[in-house]
Amino acid sequence: MAIHPNAGKTASQSCLVNVPKLVSAYYLNEPDLEQNPEHSVAFGTSGHRGCSYDVKFNESHILAITQAICDYRKHNDIFGPLFLGKDTHALSEAAFNSAIEVLVANEVQVITQENDEFTPTPVISHAVVCHNKKNPNELADGIVVTPSHNPPEDGGFKYNPPNGGPAETDVTKWIEDRANQLLIEDLVEVELFPFAKASRSGFIKYQDLMTPYIDDLSNVINLQAISDAKIKVGIDPLGGSGINFWPVIAKKYNLDLTVVNDQIDPRFGFMPLDKDGKIRMDCSSPYAMTSLIALKDDFDIGIGNDPDYDRHGIVTPDGLMNPNHFLAVAIDYLLNHRDWSASVEIGKTLVSSGMIDKVTERNDRKVREVPVGFKWFVDGLSKGTLAFGGEESAGAAFLRFDGTVWCTDKDGFIMGLLAAEILAVTGKTPSQLYNELKQEFGAPFYKRIDAPASTAQKNRLKALSADDVKAQELAGEPILQKLTHAPGNNAAIGGLKVVTENGWFAARPSGTEDIYKIYLESFKGEAHLALLEKEAKELVDSVIS
Repeated sequence: MAIHPNAGKTASQSCLVNVPKLVSAYYLNEPDLEQNPEHSVAFGTSGHRGCSYDVKFNESHILAITQAICDYRKHNDIFGPLFLGKDTHALSEAAFNSAIEVLVANEVQVITQENDEFTPTPVISHAVVCHNKKNPNELADGIVVTPSHNPPEDGGFKYNPPNGGPAETDVTKWIEDRANQLLIEDLVEVELFPFAKASRSGFIKYQDLMTPYIDDLSNVINLQAISDAKIKVGIDPLGGSGINFWPVIAKKYNLDLTVVNDQIDPRFGFMPLDKDGKIRMDCSSPYAMTSLIALKDDFDIGIGNDPDYDRHGIVTPDGLMNPNHFLAVAIDYLLNHRDWSASVEIGKTLVSSGMIDKVTERNDRKVREVPVGFKWFVDGLSKGTLAFGGEESAGAAFLRFDGTVWCTDKDGFIMGLLAAEILAVTGKTPSQLYNELKQEFGAPFYKRIDAPASTAQKNRLKALSADDVKAQELAGEPILQKLTHAPGNNAAIGGLKVVTENGWFAARPSGTEDIYKIYLESFKGEAHLALLEKEAKELVDSVIS
């Protein structure tokens, strides 16, 4: 895709969303599933998302989803409190209030951040995990109102069951089906309690969720080392929900942290435009992170996060690190600086870099390779059998020093602070350490492309079996593996991965667009990557046409 001419430039007035109009559409537009199936509730890899203009994220959707979650809780005997958080998107406040009306009507004990402040995803996950460890007979769960890094006009709503992490497919399918049934039946079975009276109902508890999370950070990050080394850290919250956490963290642990942008604006008008000319708070994008990258020489480490703080972007004096590169460095460092059991494994998605495999093998540990989606790491993190779970899209979490669970959702705070710890302990930046890995294992070349595909072709790709792939060679090398199920858990990947000795590709259909995505990596250079791309596209097209 061509880079937009304004990519990396601050958004102009014409790019900014009309917030009053957007919020009005949230309340005024009504989904009609019979006439417009695209108005349905649809949970992707991280909850239901959409825009109120498109009638994909409206009051009726949130009322139905929240009632479905209440029904799911009753069906599964979940009677503990529900931790409710929200990010800084314009629609998050409206959806948060809608959810409260349903939760209180269903007599769910809601715990939310005091002073009605924003609450990051990892803080909700941490709160659920800690509560359930102390109260196994009164299990809690959580909801976070966020579309993650999506544009300002989008809304999002995700459910974390009592394990604290993203809900598995069977859970989201149950909630999705129930919510759509409620919508078709005009919400007649949705229970509502007026928001104006909710705070006096006894079912809303405003609690300090920030302090317990921050106080516990020393059990997962070597903050003393960062303080002693006087690591200078610059932070761009990208207008996200963790913005007020950083000054408290700095004061408690005597850290040299500077928040370089303290603006909260539901239009995100301070953001540089992403590669396609849209506002998108993607902390892995060099265009969205232009402002922090410009300050790279002013700090030892720069940290960026998305609005709900489940992703991280790491900036060193060399620039913004590729997410795959930092994951490999983080894993290598943790396996050498944590006293974890020799049996713990490293979790990676099947589209993450092969450098992770090489680093993990060198440290005498096993890789657990799973389909795309952080939900596949939740059970392993909960049980302490996975030391680390990470996605190529810049989301990860890992265990405490003692080898027990920290949280079971992606945590942008600890990944950013880990970059500072790595520099403090090793004296080298994560980008310098990645250069050492390249010298040791060779430099991988990684790429993602999109290719057109009809709905029928996407369905064929999703339903492929390994036997459908007749090719025996790819880019001049024998094919070693043809995967339609992830080797780490045998779960269907919803596509195809083909592996050779020095390269691989994976193809997955998009859930929202008429395209399929191809991820490619070569350890033999750019020419081999180009050949891999050409033959991968030909191979996929041949089996789905």
